[in-house]
Amino acid sequence: MGLLQLLKSQFLCHLVMCYVFLVSGVIINLLQLCTLPLWLVSKQLARRVNIRLSYCISSQMVAALEWWSGTECTLYTDPKSYPLYGKENAIVVLNHMYEIDFLCGWTFCERFGVLGSSKVLAKKELAYVPVIGWMWYFMEIVFCKRKWEEDRRTVAQSLQNLRDYPENYWFLLYCEGTRFTPKKHQVSMQVAESKGLPQLKYHLLPRTKGFWVTVQNLRGTAMAVYDSTLNFRDNEAPTLLGILNGKKYHADLYVRRIPLELIPEDEAECAAWLHKLYQEKDGFQEHYTQTGRFPGTTVSPPRRPWSLINWLFWFCLLLYPLGLLLAQLIGSGSMLTIAASVALCSAASLGFRWMIGQTEIDKGSSYGNKEAPLNIN
Repeated sequence: MGLLQLLKSQFLCHLVMCYVFLVSGVIINLLQLCTLPLWLVSKQLARRVNIRLSYCISSQMVAALEWWSGTECTLYTDPKSYPLYGKENAIVVLNHMYEIDFLCGWTFCERFGVLGSSKVLAKKELAYVPVIGWMWYFMEIVFCKRKWEEDRRTVAQSLQNLRDYPENYWFLLYCEGTRFTPKKHQVSMQVAESKGLPQLKYHLLPRTKGFWVTVQNLRGTAMAVYDSTLNFRDNEAPTLLGILNGKKYHADLYVRRIPLELIPEDEAECAAWLHKLYQEKDGFQEHYTQTGRFPGTTVSPPRRPWSLINWLFWFCLLLYPLGLLLAQLIGSGSMLTIAASVALCSAASLGFRWMIGQTEIDKGSSYGNKEAPLNIN
């Protein structure tokens, strides 16, 4: 282990990163709160301001992946589709297998200039997570309770609100509804057998209703579906804690552009189309397992410097007052004050680790673990 790598693995570095992310995040959340009156004056201007503010948060995590850990990303895609990425609204269908697949999705957005405006369909509980969840509220993220009777109307209305969005965006969608685990896969395949659907080896059965509602409400606004399949070289299973420790990974992402007009409007036909798509995605994963690569032409979208510049800006802005505070604490000689400061730092670190824990597979949602037959539709 080199000296730099040893430094990256130290708890003190993680504590400083935690401090910068949480404090900058709270500052940005407060600035977003200040934009509420602007919505009454100019909705589109308020949206543009929140796009930039949200970028200041999400790009810090992307910077940790790209610049701190040095993780590389190779894209497999059609050269004819590549120039369109970032130039149009799109629905991005991602597989949901890894602890950092959301972060890789953000990196994909960042490299094509749509990170600040990217959207997701997220579980309602995430709206209460500090910094990220509160940021998403101002970004008009589509939240759901995973109860279709309640979600159908609210999700459709949230999607309709995006039809006049002022900048290009990607709507990131995990159609499987939950992260892949052997337990969930077993239950999902039991459902597949009961419904007469083909077995999948690397995916759960997709939840077709959410996909259909998304496509129907974004027709005429989104131009295409980007079918995206992620894998990592050397059979690695990357974690967010590994990223914090500066571990380098290599992600391979297969993306194919499917014009939205090719997707059936009828709900049943759209469901059948999505099941077929996931059978093809399973084939791509099998191809990767056997050959170590996806089909298609390879390209490595360049890293943009803005995420690093933003990250360094917040480090410079927030470390100076922290240094002054530490100097005053040490100079005071008060053991009570020092102890209180250590306790506060420890609490902040625990909070940051808790947020990391929400991405860990063994602490993920129990959604999809039930032994009883599930309503995959």
